Amino acid sequence: MFLLQDYNYELPDELVAQKPVDERDRSKLLFLHQETGRLSHHQFYEICDLLFSSDILVVNNTEVIPARLIGEKDTGGRAEVLILDYSGGRKSQTDGGEFVCQCLIKTSRRPKPGTSFFFNQLLKAEVINCRDGIYNLKFSYKGDFETLLYLIGNVPLPPYIKRDMYDIACDDRTSYQTVYASQKGAVAAPTAGLHFSEELLEKLAEKGVRIVEITLHVSYGTFLPVRVSDIRDHRIHSELYFISKETADIINHAKANGSRILAVGTTCVRTLEYASDNNGIVVHGSGSCDLFIYPGYRFKVVDAMITNFHLPKSTLLMLVSAFAGREKVLNAYQAAINKRYRFFSYGDAMLIA
Repeated sequence: MFLLQDYNYELPDELVAQKPVDERDRSKLLFLHQETGRLSHHQFYEICDLLFSSDILVVNNTEVIPARLIGEKDTGGRAEVLILDYSGGRKSQTDGGEFVCQCLIKTSRRPKPGTSFFFNQLLKAEVINCRDGIYNLKFSYKGDFETLLYLIGNVPLPPYIKRDMYDIACDDRTSYQTVYASQKGAVAAPTAGLHFSEELLEKLAEKGVRIVEITLHVSYGTFLPVRVSDIRDHRIHSELYFISKETADIINHAKANGSRILAVGTTCVRTLEYASDNNGIVVHGSGSCDLFIYPGYRFKVVDAMITNFHLPKSTLLMLVSAFAGREKVLNAYQAAINKRYRFFSYGDAMLIA
C-alpha cells in the first residue's frame, strides 16, 4: 500500500469535468459507508438526509485569487507568472508600492535574477532569486496591488481544465469559488465545498447541523505529481492555516459529547489533524501545515468527510484511502466511473461516513 502504482486507476477522458453543473447542489453524490464499503447514489442536495442533526460541518473559507498573470519580458517575450504565496506577501507588503512573494514563472528561457516582467503600465515585477524552481518576485505597482491583481489576473485553473481565452460560457471567477469564501490567498479551490449552495447551507442549519469555518490557503502543491515509487518518500508543500478559538472550542466540545466532525474536503481534514494534539484536541491559532496523510495514519479528529474524486496517484487519493481503505475507495471510484460520474475539481462528490 506504499507503492505509487497502488493508487492508479484508468479514467476515460470524457469524465474529466471541464465545467460545473448549472446549479451547485445538483451534482451527483456517492455515499460510501466507511466500515462496510456499501455504496449508494444520490444528488448532492440530498445530503441533508444523510447527515445527523448533531454533526459539526467544518468548511474551508479560503478564497481563490486571480493569481495567474500574463505579461512580457523586457526583451519582449511572453511570460506567465503564478503567484504562490499571496497571504505571505501581504504580511511583508510595504506602503512604497512593492509586493514580494513566491511565484512560478513560465517563459521560453529560465529567467535570471534582475529579469523584469511587464503586465501593464501600472504593474511590473523583477526576479530576486530562485530556489528549487520557485522564484521570489518583487512587484512594483502604482495604486493598490490587490485592485490591479483582480483587474488583470486570471483564475489559476487546474491544468486538466482547458479554456479557450474567448470562452465566456463559464464564469470561473464565480464558479471556482465556494459561496462562503472570504479569506483571500488560495491558488486552488477547496473543491468539495463547491457543491454547497447558500440554500443548502440554510437547510442544514435548520436541521441542526453546526457549520464552522477554518482557513487553509490551498497552494499549487495540490497539483504537483508524486515522483517517487515509495509514497513514504514524498514531501508536500506547506500551506498557511488559521483556526479561531471559537471554532476550536466548538469542535472540541462536540467531539467530547459524541458528535461527528464532518470535514468538507481534504484541506479541512489535513488542517484539523495537523492542528490537534495527541488526544485529538484541536488547538486554535495559525501556522503552516505540511501534513501528508497516507494509509497507516490514525485519524484523531475527523469522523466523516465530503470529497471530490481525485487524480490517479495523487496525494489526495492517498488521504482518502487512508480514511476509508484503499480497496474500498478504488471500488467506489470504479462504481462512479460505471455510473458516469464527473471527476476532479468541477466534478461530482463523495460522502464517506
